[in-house]
Amino acid sequence: MVKESSSQDRNFDDLAKRFKKNIYGGLKGDIRLAVLERDFTDHIPVVPFGTEVRPWRVLDAGGGQGQFSLQMARAGHQVVICDISAEMLKLAEEQVAAAGVQANVQLIHCAIQDLPAQLAPHEQQFDVVICHAVMEWMQEPFTLLPHLLHHLKPAGYLSLTFYNLHSLIYKNLLRTNFKKIINQDFGGSKGSLTPINPLNPQTVMEWIDALPLVVLEQSGIRVFHDYIFNEEHRAREPEQLLQMELHFSRQEPYRSLGRYIHVLARCIND
Repeated sequence: MVKESSSQDRNFDDLAKRFKKNIYGGLKGDIRLAVLERDFTDHIPVVPFGTEVRPWRVLDAGGGQGQFSLQMARAGHQVVICDISAEMLKLAEEQVAAAGVQANVQLIHCAIQDLPAQLAPHEQQFDVVICHAVMEWMQEPFTLLPHLLHHLKPAGYLSLTFYNLHSLIYKNLLRTNFKKIINQDFGGSKGSLTPINPLNPQTVMEWIDALPLVVLEQSGIRVFHDYIFNEEHRAREPEQLLQMELHFSRQEPYRSLGRYIHVLARCIND
């Protein structure tokens, strides 16, 4: 298979519909949303995830179709979704129209790095910055966090998810794909939904620790679902499976095997 280029950040114009079906749809998507909603509810006092009723400004950076952030738009918060993919934003536009929240959502077609040029000076910072499943598709993932921090208000919240290298290694071990492990051949093939730079959680946490952020929560997303290779077994008891995912998502060693890791942090800048 031709390898996906790691020399440039990934644009999902060609994969937008597959993302909608395979990543956001079905039980996989339900687990993802359930873990994120639980983490938000436990730590952030903002409707629909808490008790705060004032309108917040929310940035969904690299937000694609905005599946998670649009819940906040429905609750009356002001949401900006930026994405480098025009096709992903078309899907977001459909979701915005279906939810009737056009007045609460602004869609911006640009890379995260270019967002400051698209916003007025008084619009640069947000109460909540969401950046889900973006870092692992970047040529230089370590450069992302300072861009996100630029848009975070003092005491604002950052919600970050990234693709977990440990999960990819473990899944290949279970499938006896030992050559991939030996060659450290972890980047996805062209057209694959496996990202170009799966990330070691320890490395990402070191990047976070170097910034004025305090970590409130870490959770694994899909800590065992993706290791059930029999699709019939996966679908047998979806509600119980989802509840088990929530139960084990914060417990080690299961958390560290999540396909994605969710980090919820708060800015401690004055």
